[in-house]
Amino acid sequence: MAAAVTSERARRGHPYRAYVIRAGLGVAVVAFLLSHYDARPILRILSHEGAAWFAAAVVLYIAGQVMSTWRWMLLAYALKLRGAWVDFLRFYFIGMFTNTFVPGLVGGDAARAFYLGRRYEKMGAAVAATIADRFYGLLALFWLAALAVVFLGADTVPPSVRHPTVIVGAIALAGFVASPLVARIVDFLPHRIRRWGEIVLPYLREPQTTLLPILLSFVLQTSLAICQWLLARGLGLEVPVALFIVMVPIANVFASLPITLNGLGVRETAYLFLFGLAGIRHEDAIALGLLWFAATMIGGLTGGIAFVTTRTGTIEQVSIAPESMASH
Repeated sequence: MAAAVTSERARRGHPYRAYVIRAGLGVAVVAFLLSHYDARPILRILSHEGAAWFAAAVVLYIAGQVMSTWRWMLLAYALKLRGAWVDFLRFYFIGMFTNTFVPGLVGGDAARAFYLGRRYEKMGAAVAATIADRFYGLLALFWLAALAVVFLGADTVPPSVRHPTVIVGAIALAGFVASPLVARIVDFLPHRIRRWGEIVLPYLREPQTTLLPILLSFVLQTSLAICQWLLARGLGLEVPVALFIVMVPIANVFASLPITLNGLGVRETAYLFLFGLAGIRHEDAIALGLLWFAATMIGGLTGGIAFVTTRTGTIEQVSIAPESMASH
């Protein structure tokens, strides 16, 4: 990782460039939406948000991140990386803070993997568990979006959205079921590809070890939908929570793409389209997206406590090669 970081910095120049580009693109998209739909009614809607509803959404969001810590710990335990829960919690929140607020090239996932690996001297297992945590979280997101569309959104979501969502969910399910077969062919892959596949080989061979983490991911995504329903209630919108369970996972699929800072702009655009299908005004949809961005930023700020109170070396002090990852 040290070599990769160094070469990437040399190739791309200033380490803040990627952060600035992502942040600037997100701000540009939001600025376009505000100018196109008139910022004044949107700002007026934002001013009507109830403080108690907003605070409840932030608290529930933070609680979801605590639960995500448990998911990450379970995946690490599957690789025989056993540690104190409080360490996983501290490092997870450091990653959350880093990913949201600190410009850099490696992001929050690499930060928490680095802290965990340094703490227990199992860098390869820490990296593998963090990759798995992200992967199985996205897997559950795809499944929840597909299930919500089929069982709750058949009359709300048009075929142009419903069909791709179901197809992606089905492909994700097929890949999960076939993971033991995938594990068998890893040894026959070219060396460059095989050494990366070996990182997550334990999960592929024993997919049952990921069932509880996946279930926690379902609970997490549902809680995120409820968070945004709380924000909508704070605006005075009378919208059923089932609508958010349908729309939010689909929007999160798009917002999870590493295009802008924390999904800024991408999420608002997705809300504009998806909630517009349910009859919610464009101004309300944009306001909801901005409120959710603010709530997640505030939630991420809580990780700053762990960030400033946890001491460790710099990431350049550790060399992580795929071979060493597979050895843990």
